[in-house]
Amino acid sequence: MLATTFIDNAKVMSKGQVTIPKDVRDVLGVSNGDRVTFVVENGSVHIFNSAVYAMKMFQAQMTGEAEKAGITSEEDIQALVDEVRTESEA
Repeated sequence: MLATTFIDNAKVMSKGQVTIPKDVRDVLGVSNGDRVTFVVENGSVHIFNSAVYAMKMFQAQMTGEAEKAGITSEEDIQALVDEVRTESEA
């Protein structure tokens, strides 16, 4: 199990490249070929798994949209699914 808080470091190479330490990659859930997002805020830098970050941004943007569309219950969702299925069968 990984510690909740830890400190690690990496050397910046001549082209600005940094190898993300394995324990940090594990926390981020990234591996070879994955992308990371850097968010700079008030002099601090946060690093995120890009896929996870994109999903969180999408979820934030979608907050409240169901209510605006009049979807407020499981029954409303099921009715919408049934409607779409009926339309696609026609």
